Amino acid sequence: QVQLVESGGGLVQAGDSLRLSCVASGSTFSMKAMGWYRQAPGKQRELVGCISNGGSTNYASSVKGRFTISRDNAKSTVYLQMNSLKPEDTGVYYCNSKSGTHCYYQDYSWGRGTQVTVSS
Repeated sequence: QVQLVESGGGLVQAGDSLRLSCVASGSTFSMKAMGWYRQAPGKQRELVGCISNGGSTNYASSVKGRFTISRDNAKSTVYLQMNSLKPEDTGVYYCNSKSGTHCYYQDYSWGRGTQVTVSS
């Protein structure tokens, strides 16, 4: 099973930027779509965005234009660049591996998450 480890979270002010990273174990990273999710206190986990193995991306409307997902297959790493952060972006951010090449494949593996806190 793929193991995923997120990093890069922290406490920032509104308007700041953060870049999250997720490193995957195993040799199949380049063949998998990867997703980023978040969970705010008292709320359900929600999709932030996803990137296919070929680099196609999609985003939640709440982050479109502010967040960017990218991947480096040579490093088995997926990134989430977050700009113009808002207090409502606060939550635990999780990396997710899909079972196939595109974002519509089912969820396969999850990381443990990294906390992002945005103060106003």
